[in-house]
Amino acid sequence: MPQTLHFISGLPRSGSTLLAGILRQNPRFHAAMSSPVASLVNGALEQMGAGSESYSFFDTAKRKAICRALIDAYYADKTESVIFDTNRHWTARMHQLVALVDGFKMICCVRNPAWVMDSFEVIHRKNPFDYSRMYNAGSRQTVYSRCEVMMSAGGSVGSAWTALKEAYYGEYSDRLLLVDYDLLTQHPRRTLELIYRFIGEPWFEHDFDNVEYSENEFDQNLGVKGLHDVKKKVAFKPRRSILPPDLFAKYQEMDFWQDQTGTSASIVAPRRANAQNTQTLKDTP
Repeated sequence: MPQTLHFISGLPRSGSTLLAGILRQNPRFHAAMSSPVASLVNGALEQMGAGSESYSFFDTAKRKAICRALIDAYYADKTESVIFDTNRHWTARMHQLVALVDGFKMICCVRNPAWVMDSFEVIHRKNPFDYSRMYNAGSRQTVYSRCEVMMSAGGSVGSAWTALKEAYYGEYSDRLLLVDYDLLTQHPRRTLELIYRFIGEPWFEHDFDNVEYSENEFDQNLGVKGLHDVKKKVAFKPRRSILPPDLFAKYQEMDFWQDQTGTSASIVAPRRANAQNTQTLKDTP
């Protein structure tokens, strides 16, 4: 590949769009919201797999070459020297990426799952007369049914959570940097310095008071206004959760990255906050 390729993954509602908005200030970097590259690669592998009638036409080398060509072709029009491709399910495909992309690193945006669920619920309630594609008629009835479908194995949060857990404890975890949303918003400069150090790039002076990025057309097609809104100034605003206390408690203990045994991943994250009322910072990066 002509460019250096890295990846952004992790949990939804955890700062990946914000991070892309910051990184793209650097003229050497290309970063954006979730791309279709992971789906293109997966779709091609399905067509070339044993379940396809064309299976006999492909060997391992040809499958690998086609997957690599898809990535190259998608970014062929980009002139930046460093590309960040974003997709929440890259973490489940580390074994493929290692064979496709030399020397890549993956930045995984994380947030306590209770606050991830809270953030989705805030978006839902801000659009009371828009029935989005995030839920169907049965699952959107109450906060309990909405959270259940989001955290299911095939849900937006559950699938990303299990994919991240797979990579976190996998054999390629040394390629991961987990970045907590709280620290990114409270200490953006220090957090970005650690990201630059992790990917081995020279520092660029970012303007954290003038971050510009939006994907309004994508959000409108999904029927979820404000899903990828990035505020101009990077700032942390503590608030009370709108989840019922039992739901908050149910998801609060799912931040498995608090246990750093059994992984080689690098982590920029605070200690677990026990209170529901506000998100509090225990450690600084």
